[in-house]
Amino acid sequence: MVYKKFAQTFVIRLEIGEDLCACLLELARKEDIGLASVSGIGASSAVEVGMFDVATKSYTAVENNNFLELVSLAGNMSLKGGEPYLHLHAALADPVNHTVLAGHLTRLIVGATAEIFVSTLPGMVERSVCPHTGLNLLDI
Repeated sequence: MVYKKFAQTFVIRLEIGEDLCACLLELARKEDIGLASVSGIGASSAVEVGMFDVATKSYTAVENNNFLELVSLAGNMSLKGGEPYLHLHAALADPVNHTVLAGHLTRLIVGATAEIFVSTLPGMVERSVCPHTGLNLLDI
């Protein structure tokens, strides 16, 4: 991971084989990020996305170990228990038939590159578990 900060925004480039989520958590720790917006594009060689089922309060995940184009990454960084927390969604396209795999991103291994923008906000926001949904919601 290489990055540069411009005002309140980090511009990040990830290399083949790097774990996008692990790199973002590393950045958050190193740069003391308590609140930020995340966006990006790139490609993956392995990915895991999921959907949350409110009835069972659990995620159902799908893994794909093929080359996929990361057409959209959107989400945020906050804190949970004082530690960096990611809430990311991704849409990834199959380069052969152009179908899209999308959902809550839990793992993405970079397949070619990833270009990520992390726009920080002043302050910090914690998360806590909502008893009704089981989701880790922003404490605002």
